Amino acid sequence: MSTKPEDIAKVVSEHSKERSLPPLDKWHPELSGDMDLVITRDGQWIFKGNPIERETIVKLFSTILRREGDGHYYLVTPVEKWRIQVEDAPLLAHTLTVTGERESQVLSLTTNTGETLEIGNDHVLQVESYPNSDEPRPTISVRHGVEARLQTSAFYDLVAVAEEREIDGSTVVGVMSHGNFWKIGQGG
Repeated sequence: MSTKPEDIAKVVSEHSKERSLPPLDKWHPELSGDMDLVITRDGQWIFKGNPIERETIVKLFSTILRREGDGHYYLVTPVEKWRIQVEDAPLLAHTLTVTGERESQVLSLTTNTGETLEIGNDHVLQVESYPNSDEPRPTISVRHGVEARLQTSAFYDLVAVAEEREIDGSTVVGVMSHGNFWKIGQGG
């Protein structure tokens, strides 16, 4: 077993050649240990103190990343499972795209690994606050417990297409996507 990014990438490639995403839900190896890998709040993947420069490895690792019930993040292959550290959300979302309008509107965000996610039941939008702060923490779920945090510019773009609605006697601000109203804040 190895904690070198290149070795882990090779194992994953060998086991997921025919699929665009590895079958992470079918892989359940025992914990191999802790890897000296940190995903910083600004989206950098730092291995043993140095940024991972190869974008293809970061993209691949984002497809084998899972957050489990214990709150920890793991890189999972068919034969290895490495716990890693994540400072905030492991991925970032930027570039909001709006198609359609009103009830048929679909909002999409692109992640820092190049994946496009449509806000909807498969990719849920949530806006919470950081602990002990009023600073919003907008996220979109990716898969396997992993989320992408919206960068400030993407959140501002989201607010620009928001509308106010009365829900249960309160005014809330939100956006429409895939036929659902996604709350992003309280109305004024």
